[in-house]
Amino acid sequence: MTESSPLTTTLEKDSIYLDLDVRREVKRLAELLTETAPGLLDDPRWLAVARDVSCVLPATLRTALRSFSADSGQAGMLQIHGLPIGPLPPTPTQRESVERRATVPASALVLCAMALGEVVGFEGEKGGALVQNVVPVPGAERSQSNAGSVNLEMHTENAFHPHRPDFVALFCLRQDPDGEAGLRIASLRRAIGLLSTEQREILAEPRFRTDPPPSFNGSGSTVAHGAVSGAFEDPDVQVDFHATTPLDASAGRAMAALREALEAVVDTVYFAPGDLAIVDNRVALHGRTTFTPRYDGQDRWLHRAFIHTDARRSRARRNGGGHVVS
Repeated sequence: MTESSPLTTTLEKDSIYLDLDVRREVKRLAELLTETAPGLLDDPRWLAVARDVSCVLPATLRTALRSFSADSGQAGMLQIHGLPIGPLPPTPTQRESVERRATVPASALVLCAMALGEVVGFEGEKGGALVQNVVPVPGAERSQSNAGSVNLEMHTENAFHPHRPDFVALFCLRQDPDGEAGLRIASLRRAIGLLSTEQREILAEPRFRTDPPPSFNGSGSTVAHGAVSGAFEDPDVQVDFHATTPLDASAGRAMAALREALEAVVDTVYFAPGDLAIVDNRVALHGRTTFTPRYDGQDRWLHRAFIHTDARRSRARRNGGGHVVS
C-alpha cells in the first residue's frame, strides 16, 4: 500500500481534499471489503474485517479523522472530498431505504466511520441498519425526516435518545439535479458567546422534552433534559427545533435565544458526489434546505451512518453486544 505524504493531500480548515493516490487506495480498500464474506454491512464478521482495514487507511485520511475525533474544532464538522463511489443504480424512492450489501460507497463510508469509533444503528429506526439511505420519498415531501424535501429544522440527531450518536456521517452519492439541497450546520461553539449567563444556566436545567423523530415511528421514551450540558465554556447541545418543547415560559425564551444564536452562525454546505460530511453531534446541529425532487432515478442520495466513540456506554442497550442500540 502506498502511504501518501501529508503534503500531497490538500488539508484546509474543516476540509480534506484527497489526492489521486489516496483516492485510489481508498477505492482499493473499499473494493476489498465488497469481496469480503459475507458481504453484508450488518454482519459482525464483515464489520470485524472493516475495523481492521480502517487501521490501514492512507495516512493523511487516517490522521485527519483521528484529529477530528480528538477535537472537532469550532465548526464541529469535517468535510472529506474525493471518496470513491463507482457506478450507481437509480436513486431509491421507497420508505425505510437502507444499504445491506457492501457496495464500494457503503464500504468507504464504514471505513471512515470505523476510524472514528464504532458504527451503530438504532432499533427503532430503519430496522437498526448501520448504513441508511437519505433520499426523497414520494408523498413524504413535507415530512420532518430524512425522507422529506422541505426545509429540515436544525437538530441534534436523535436528541431524545440517551445514547444518541457522537458523530453523524453523511456521504453524497448523488446531489439533486438542481443543486438546491444544502446541508445546514450550526456549531454551539460558535454560538455560545451570543447567549447570556442566565440563558445558558436555564438551558442547562432539565426544562425541555424531546419527542422521537418520525423515522422512529413514535417509539422511544422522552424525559426532561437540559438543552445544553457539560462544561459551561464548551457545552454539549441536545435540542431538535422541531421536536423539543420547553416546559415553562423562561425555558421557552432561552430556547428561542439559542435558536437565534445558532442561526447567526449557520453555514450551508452543498455536496458533490464523493463528499463526506462528518458532524460532531455533541456540539453541532444540522438541517437541510428545501429542494425539489423529480423521482426520476437521479434525485439526491446520501448514505448516513451513526458513530459512537465509546460503545461501552450503550452496552446495556445493545443486545448481545452487537451494533444496534434499543
